[in-house]
Amino acid sequence: MKKQVIGVFVAGSALFGANAYAEETVTAVHAFPETLIYTKSFLSFVDKVNEAGKGVVQIEVRGGPEAIGMFQQPDAVRDGVVDMVYTPGSFYGGSLPEKDAMVASNLTAVETRANGGIELIDQIHQEKMGLKYLGWFDSGVCYNLWTRDAPDFDDAGNLKVEGLKLRGNSVYNAFFSNYLGAQVIDLPTGDVYAGLQRGVVDATGWTQIGLIDLKWNEFLNYRIEPCFFSTDLGVIVNLEKWNSLSDEAKKILQDVAIQHEKDSVEALGAKRDEDFAKLAEQGMEVVSLEGEAKANYLLAAREKTWERMKELMAEQPGGTANYDTLIELFYDPAADK
Repeated sequence: MKKQVIGVFVAGSALFGANAYAEETVTAVHAFPETLIYTKSFLSFVDKVNEAGKGVVQIEVRGGPEAIGMFQQPDAVRDGVVDMVYTPGSFYGGSLPEKDAMVASNLTAVETRANGGIELIDQIHQEKMGLKYLGWFDSGVCYNLWTRDAPDFDDAGNLKVEGLKLRGNSVYNAFFSNYLGAQVIDLPTGDVYAGLQRGVVDATGWTQIGLIDLKWNEFLNYRIEPCFFSTDLGVIVNLEKWNSLSDEAKKILQDVAIQHEKDSVEALGAKRDEDFAKLAEQGMEVVSLEGEAKANYLLAAREKTWERMKELMAEQPGGTANYDTLIELFYDPAADK
């Protein structure tokens, strides 16, 4: 009888131990379709977490915009409908205008992780939206203006946009409208292919990579240099969910995120070079602004974005208290090209 009692106690202890250290699950969605390079980058992060987190924590991906609309995802993670979202900060810029520090940045996540920039962004996310900012992925990639027809320039070498049907969005409308003076037509990413096909738009801003994945290169023939801005893609986690995780699970998620910040800079830099080579083979022509026109173009892209950030920050609790610090942490004048 005594042996039976001991056996039951040992079995019960083992069961209790298994329950005490049960694997935790974090549900996730991503803003863009799986075919896009940025989504593939996020899914590689998920694979790394699920490998490192066996028996501790796993990310369960529930899909992309077909599961929750891309513009509804930030609210969904804030409200706890899903635990984690991979999305551009610009999709919730009305609630958190400080994301524009990343949009106008000329630094990478690696550098801003080291100097305290991402720590500040995380703090702001927690205070303003109840979100944990886990990591800034796929940084170091900037935007170009891509056109169907050869671009025109004035006598001073500035880009002329009269008559250009320019697809815009919240990331670069301040620059396109206020500096370039362009008439922009807002279209979500998923509608741009049809818009180009039907002639609704004949130019768009887009990052240095992904044009081929989206098949927009079937219509766009010119890339205008220099590039401007930076991607602001990040992983946000419902703060209540984050706080409920074990310390071990948090450490795995954060450590893998920091490593992926580094890995994605290298991987996407290589992808950019590969895409540029393929586009050149297909006949894509590169047209560059020079001299003062180039300098003014880059200055306007940066300053119009900072102006937008400051104006929106001023309307919110806390005002512009972090404005100067954000610029200092996310922009290095010496790094400007």
